[in-house]
Amino acid sequence: MSEWTIGVIGGSGLYAIDGLENVQEIRVDSPFGEASDALTIGTLNGHKFVFLPRHGKGHRISPTDLNARANIDVLKRAGCTDVLAISAIGSLREELAPGKFVVVDQFIDRTVNREKSFFGSGMVAHVSMADPVCSRISDLAEQAAQAAGADVHRGGTYLAMEGPQFSSRAESHMYRSWGCDVIGMTAMPEVKLAREAELPYALIGMVTDYDCWREGEDAVEVNAVIAQMQANSDRARQIVIKLSEILPEEREASPIDTCLDFAMITAPDARAPALLAKLDAVAGRVLNNA
Repeated sequence: MSEWTIGVIGGSGLYAIDGLENVQEIRVDSPFGEASDALTIGTLNGHKFVFLPRHGKGHRISPTDLNARANIDVLKRAGCTDVLAISAIGSLREELAPGKFVVVDQFIDRTVNREKSFFGSGMVAHVSMADPVCSRISDLAEQAAQAAGADVHRGGTYLAMEGPQFSSRAESHMYRSWGCDVIGMTAMPEVKLAREAELPYALIGMVTDYDCWREGEDAVEVNAVIAQMQANSDRARQIVIKLSEILPEEREASPIDTCLDFAMITAPDARAPALLAKLDAVAGRVLNNA
């Protein structure tokens, strides 16, 4: 067994991983509430994978109601070393056509109703989000997508909107003017929380549709999105398999593994014990050595 434990967060249309061996399904308790679903744990090509369907089986949880803190916390508790997120996205660029896969590297957060940090009053921490994704895992994700035969584009800015409604045309044009490339409802605060949990994170977006900025075209409709999503999901499952085939046998340390070393600003004698107890998985490495 390698040192990698890859957490896979499956987005819309991706509710399972093909080919897992030694499979077990477990529920992991989190002090931050209930995760989207049980974790499915198994091995692929000698590497451990932990799968979590972001919206729960049957897609029963709305984007706003996702408990991203619990989702990241249970992946950390399950021993994940790195996270690959897979998400359905809309396109804000002509060249990013439906069916294309985008390895996202930047984000703009327009969500407003979500808990965005594990930390707070009683234990304040500030992590850098200048480079939100892990370049190493993103490289591997791109290689896996290419090996799976996906039409993949490297790099792009993801606009995270609150939803669950799709954009107005005015909003879509505004996001394009900001330099955004794709749009979705779930990557934030997920990527921020992964960084706070010292989990290197990569996101592959599956383009299901053009957002409503294109003149003379119909607005986004769920039935069209679902049809493209099903085609994308078959490819996404193959990407996970290919990732397991190309993972290096040894996992080299990442700077993200220790990003909390200088992030916690609250003085030790001012830290709230109740919050510290909730942070036992997310920040235990630092707190236990303080």
